[in-house]
Amino acid sequence: MVFEEKMIMNGEPDDEEEEEEEEEEEDMVDPLETMRQKCEEAEHCVHTRERLEQCETRVGSRSLTAEDCTEELFDFLHARDHCVSHKLFHSVK
Repeated sequence: MVFEEKMIMNGEPDDEEEEEEEEEEEDMVDPLETMRQKCEEAEHCVHTRERLEQCETRVGSRSLTAEDCTEELFDFLHARDHCVSHKLFHSVK
């Protein structure tokens, strides 16, 4: 009975903690995503992304085509991940 009265007076104890945890989670930024975004702005990544976008536009404008943009996608991901790994492992030493 006393516990119920305290809950009525003070509210659920978990409500405030859950709200604080949700706020903290919203503020957290994944450092890997930040590094990927920076690497995507590098000259080589910009070039491979442009090639990927051109391919997607070309393939999307055709109704019947066997062409896909796998090679362009892999080129872009490879360039970006190469940049990320270089920056990441250089700072780890």
